[in-house]
Amino acid sequence: MGRKRGGQRLGVRIDSGLAELAPDPDRPDSFTLLVDGTPQSHVDLADPTHLEFEYVRRIAMVVDLMAPAGRPLRVLHLGGGALTLPRYVSRTRPGSTQRVVEIDAALVELVREHLPWPPDRNLRVRVGDARDAVTTGRDGSYDLVVADVFAGARTPARLTSVEFAGEVARVLAPGGLHVANLADGGALKYARGQVATVGAVLPHACLVADTAVLRGRRYGNLVLIAGRVEPPVAGLTRRAAGDWFPGRVVHGDELERFTGGAAVVRDATARPSDPPPVGFF
Repeated sequence: MGRKRGGQRLGVRIDSGLAELAPDPDRPDSFTLLVDGTPQSHVDLADPTHLEFEYVRRIAMVVDLMAPAGRPLRVLHLGGGALTLPRYVSRTRPGSTQRVVEIDAALVELVREHLPWPPDRNLRVRVGDARDAVTTGRDGSYDLVVADVFAGARTPARLTSVEFAGEVARVLAPGGLHVANLADGGALKYARGQVATVGAVLPHACLVADTAVLRGRRYGNLVLIAGRVEPPVAGLTRRAAGDWFPGRVVHGDELERFTGGAAVVRDATARPSDPPPVGFF
């Protein structure tokens, strides 16, 4: 471990590479977690409702809109990072039952030591494989499943198939929602395939992203929301448009056109998501 003082970065070797905690020069008690140079999380220890990354704000919009304010939710987080979203849920929906699954044990310990989350008996953080956590889950046991899993800057292949999506659908309550963070650019082949794949088992869906990303002008994050019931499209549209980094909601016929006949991904043909352009971060 190499710890630097005076507001400089803390660099630590973890299972998946080099983790760095970089203090935010503009916000006291705030840090960005990077793994091998890729930003993974931003955390404000003093105010967990401050969400720096736009895609995390878009996921938080789903948390806010899917149930009346303050009502506890049952949430499965696939991918832990620095626990930005679990902290947000604990603050905005106290009493929520949350399970966080992170495969990198050393990363969990780093966050536990240097970016500790407030004590919450309903928040459990476990080291394990995301797909295993879903396949061993009980039917209908979660209101929300959030998939934000990256090995480096790519989503592992085994989390991109319809077989995996089917397991997510199984553990969702009838009115539950699945949210997936997709990173893509250019022709958006990966994102289109994921919309088709998740839509094969959870037919009501929408996509929230920056217009430039949707048009293939730059690499970025697309947030996919899907369920057996309609996502809160109207509320998402208002909030995404009013965000300080505005986004657009794609749904209905427009989402079908976006998919463009992309094939459903199966375990036998699954591949990791495409890497970001060289030098993107």
